Amino acid sequence: MQKSLRYNEGHALYLALLARKEGTKRGFLSKKAAEASRWHEKWFALYQNVLFYFEGEQSGRPAGMYLLEGCSCERTPAPPRTNAGSAGTRDALDKQYYFTVLFGHDGQRPLELRCEEEQDGKEWMEAIHQASYSDILIEREVLMQKYIHLVQIVETEKIATNQLRHQLEDQDTEIERLKSEIVALNKTKERMRPRRTHQEEEDPDIKKIKKVQSFMRGWLCRRKWKTIVQDYICSPHAESMRKRNQIVFTMVEAETEYVHQLSILVNGFLRPLRMAASSKKPPISHNDVSSIFLNSETIMFLHEIFHQGLKARLANWPTLVLADLFDILLPMLNIYQEFVRNHQYSLQVLANCKQNRDFDKLLKQYEANPACEGRMLETFLTYPMFQIPRYIITLHELLAHTPHEHVERKSLEFAKSKLEELSRVMHDEVSETENIRKNLAIERMIVEGCDILLDTSQTFIRQGSLIQVPSVERGRLSKVRLGSLSLKKEGERQCFLFTKHFLICTRSSGGKLHLLKTGGVLSLMQCTLIEEPDAGDDDSKGSGHVFGHLDFKIVVEPPDAASFTVVLLAPSRQEKAAWMSDISQCVDNIRCNGLMTIVFEENSKVTVPHMIKSDARLHKDDTDICFSKTLNSCKVPQIRYASVERLLERLTDLRFLSIDFLNTFLHTYRIFTTAAVVLAKLSDIYKRPFTSIPVRSLELFFAMSQNNREHLVDGKSPRLCRKFSSPPPLAVSRTSSPVRARKLSLTSSLNSRLGAMDLTNSSSSSSPTTTTTTTTTTTTHSPAASPPPHTGKVPLILAGGLSVPERRQGLEKRMKMAPWRSVEQAQMIKESLQSPVLESAPADKAGDSADMSPCRSPSTPRNLRYRQPGGQVADSTHCSVSPASAFAIATAAAGHGSPPGFNNERTCDKELIIRRSATNRVLNVLRHWVSKHAQDFELNNELKMNVLNLLEEVLRDPDLLPQERKATANILRALSQDDQDDIHLKLEDIIQMTDCPKAECFETLSAMELAEQITLLDHIVFRSIPYEEFLGQGWMKLGKNERTPYIMKTSQHFNEMSNLVASQIMNYTDISSRANAIEKWVAVADICRCLHNYNGVLEITSALNRSAIYRLKKTWAKVSKQTKALMDKLQKTVSSEGRFKNLRETLKNCNPPAVPYLGMYLTDLAFIEEGTPNFTEEGLVNFSKMRMISHIIREIRQFQQTAYRIDQQPKVIQYLLDKTLVIDEDTLYELSLKIEPRLSA
Repeated sequence: MQKSLRYNEGHALYLALLARKEGTKRGFLSKKAAEASRWHEKWFALYQNVLFYFEGEQSGRPAGMYLLEGCSCERTPAPPRTNAGSAGTRDALDKQYYFTVLFGHDGQRPLELRCEEEQDGKEWMEAIHQASYSDILIEREVLMQKYIHLVQIVETEKIATNQLRHQLEDQDTEIERLKSEIVALNKTKERMRPRRTHQEEEDPDIKKIKKVQSFMRGWLCRRKWKTIVQDYICSPHAESMRKRNQIVFTMVEAETEYVHQLSILVNGFLRPLRMAASSKKPPISHNDVSSIFLNSETIMFLHEIFHQGLKARLANWPTLVLADLFDILLPMLNIYQEFVRNHQYSLQVLANCKQNRDFDKLLKQYEANPACEGRMLETFLTYPMFQIPRYIITLHELLAHTPHEHVERKSLEFAKSKLEELSRVMHDEVSETENIRKNLAIERMIVEGCDILLDTSQTFIRQGSLIQVPSVERGRLSKVRLGSLSLKKEGERQCFLFTKHFLICTRSSGGKLHLLKTGGVLSLMQCTLIEEPDAGDDDSKGSGHVFGHLDFKIVVEPPDAASFTVVLLAPSRQEKAAWMSDISQCVDNIRCNGLMTIVFEENSKVTVPHMIKSDARLHKDDTDICFSKTLNSCKVPQIRYASVERLLERLTDLRFLSIDFLNTFLHTYRIFTTAAVVLAKLSDIYKRPFTSIPVRSLELFFAMSQNNREHLVDGKSPRLCRKFSSPPPLAVSRTSSPVRARKLSLTSSLNSRLGAMDLTNSSSSSSPTTTTTTTTTTTTHSPAASPPPHTGKVPLILAGGLSVPERRQGLEKRMKMAPWRSVEQAQMIKESLQSPVLESAPADKAGDSADMSPCRSPSTPRNLRYRQPGGQVADSTHCSVSPASAFAIATAAAGHGSPPGFNNERTCDKELIIRRSATNRVLNVLRHWVSKHAQDFELNNELKMNVLNLLEEVLRDPDLLPQERKATANILRALSQDDQDDIHLKLEDIIQMTDCPKAECFETLSAMELAEQITLLDHIVFRSIPYEEFLGQGWMKLGKNERTPYIMKTSQHFNEMSNLVASQIMNYTDISSRANAIEKWVAVADICRCLHNYNGVLEITSALNRSAIYRLKKTWAKVSKQTKALMDKLQKTVSSEGRFKNLRETLKNCNPPAVPYLGMYLTDLAFIEEGTPNFTEEGLVNFSKMRMISHIIREIRQFQQTAYRIDQQPKVIQYLLDKTLVIDEDTLYELSLKIEPRLSA
């Protein structure tokens, strides 16, 4: 045992016993003897920080122990060996593992140990190291040093505190002594001069003492409060409360503005109109006043109370508690449901009342009130529609800065959930209101008024500028004025496309619209669209070369007037394709609706609403779809929420396709699906229409035909004639002839015994208002005079036995009555009157002849062809069967009686109708997609190749109709066309074209040149933004430069142009030059306004409002009053007040091309994105939100599509894009301070 260690022997024996049983490490080690270099093998046991060694493994009493605390263990080399001993012994000794334990106590010898295995030695060293507590000792040493250092600091602070305390006590003592001396001196002076009444001035020493005393007290107080305030300002709680209070202040300001708007609505419109309704000659009735304003007065009272509560909360600043206010407000917000539910009807009643001149005059007088600030009554009626989403956004921001342990956290979350639930109910109505507001805004701009826009089912599709080509009789173009037409803009027209009508207007200098006296309002029900000039028309050939194939025709055939043709010229091929796609889809929708109405109501006595109700998938909510009460352009309830599968099902429903649904789907499908999924669905519909279409839809598709057959077989049909959207096909009636009656079919590969007639009209050549009756009978021939029935030629004659002149006269009369029939069809039917021979498709002998029916229908099967006198078959390239026409064929064929053996043929016809309708639907969707969303295919080459493969597969279809083949070829040509119009230039191309040796300077450039080139650059940058960047608020998220590169490029270009304007002004050193530069830039901004470049106006006005320029009072004093007034006018136009209400009104009254301010639309999109989610909690797509997003994107693309006709000036563009002229913001302000230093206080 160590002599320097005191221990209790019993305790030591107990620890030795524990070490033998539970020791950390136990085993034999060789221990070097102290007196000689001899090694003794001992049995060691390590327990905690004590190392025991025994004589043997079975020894009960330890031979010794070592306290390992603070020791260190290290390996030592083997000691040198003498030559004695065998070589094997020496090798065995060298292989042993030696290590030494060094103790921290002075005078204690190290413990040298040895083991047989190296691994065992390392384990012993590791165990001894842990038992030494060396890490803990080092940490303890560090903590002790820190403790000593802190003690020294505390002692130093105590000494400093005592010194300061002693100084203060000394100063207090000195002050008291001085006070006593002053009192004594004052008493002495009073005794020496008792008769003096006025006191002399205070002693200077006393003033100094008071000043020092006051300084010391103030210094101590300021130091204390400064420490307290700084600590709180830097705390996270203070930062969160500052943001929260700022949100509350903003909400109070917004609520103040909203209450003010409601006050104007009630006090400026509602109450005066109530008084006017009580007058002797009321311009409006009380019922109409109640219908227009609804419960707006109650809403005003409610928000006045809420506003007063908010102002009362501001008195408790900085602690603002709002939960109790929302608890009071929430139960009363249900009054908004009534307002939203009837808002559409309210605007409709207002539009009807405006037809009264007295009311319209009185309303304009109220709107002229300065408090209205130029806003119309419709604007005030729309404000409550957006209040609930505004509250949701405010609560969302409040919760973001409200701690989870805050007292009103749960109350605010409850209020937000209730408001979101109420917002979902109002969402559909807000979407519908946007469309109604658009229609009413257009109606107010038309001087003559337009009653068709008062129809709430009239949906706005698109607008733009087209050039109307003058025409003379018979639709032939006038070539006299074509050369100067585009230069003088004599034929420029502002065109508006709606779901039912097409408006053509001229715009006056004041921005008002004037409908054309002839052809201003075109009903699409009476129109036929001709996209390509007829190849056989010499005049059309010439027009194609003159216009570059940018023209298209609309043939109008009104029932009570002569037909006429409107020829319009589009600015580019892309815009022509977009117009064609929308117009054709609107025409198809109208004809499909009219066809269903006529066929169902006139024949099977099943109304269209009843047909829709019979298909619950079109109106009944389910787990995967939810409908709104609003109807779309096809009179089907709009989708509110739906799964992706149901949206794709609606897209491919063969019965109808709403143009507004198609536009919304193609604009926003990226949010909830991919292009590959959409294309796969279209391909599936084309290849397997019967497996891809719901069974219920197929049943309803043919329900009417079965009803008609039963009625006619029973002989209970009340009428013998039928009403179609186009003349019905030739039907063969049963006679006593042994020849079996023939059933006409659309099949192109029938056997030789079936007759054939070519389909030579487009899908737009059908009319729902034309009533025709054509009955053909089969005559019997003797065996000697005619071939047997199976030869395939059966002569057909008119049932009435009319002569050829009589038939020609009757057909011409019917042609005049058919408003949907195209000019080409009428011409071909007239030619067919000269050849009264109807023959079958196979070639027959020249001597065979038969009578031919003159009635030719676009829905007649293609296998019956008219033979020309020379033996040629007339086959027009304008041929198609739209879903509407195919449906007419099915209903017409099934409506006439036929022998029992015709069931298989009827089934074949139905299958063919489904296939042809499916092909038309696929081509229709692809045409819209390719013509209006070409960027999808430019950025996705795989998608483009898949579409090309699908179209090539369609072209290989042997049953493809000529017009379908032509439509497919047109889509292929548009998709594979790589060359763009010359006007579609990119900013990079212009930069490469401006490599001029010398750029112009600002003084040598005119204001007109600058304005034109700024407008050209702004529109090129604005036009380059793809529509998919407007989805998902990518410009506000991380990685925005990768998500929305073109939007960020637009923002960057805006800032660079604004910096250029400010830098150019600050480059001048004298006041006159700066004032002249300001006046010139204001003139440039005014020219930009005339060019409808409101983005350029904002670029210049924002530069002039920068602090570095705005503070130059001397410079602005040199600017003329006219320039200042003009600048105020420009600033008012592009002001952000009221969600850019002035700019929005200005854009409504201007013709494209125009460049709007992009930030206005981004604000609208952000408002929609933050107010409502993309998906419901059940995972359904929020399609109402998609519809609102689509409305905004459609308005943006309207301005993107029309380009400016401005020539590029490389020198001017090089000056505008020269970044070396731009000065950064800090340098600008430093320059401003040098030019006009701050005035000293």
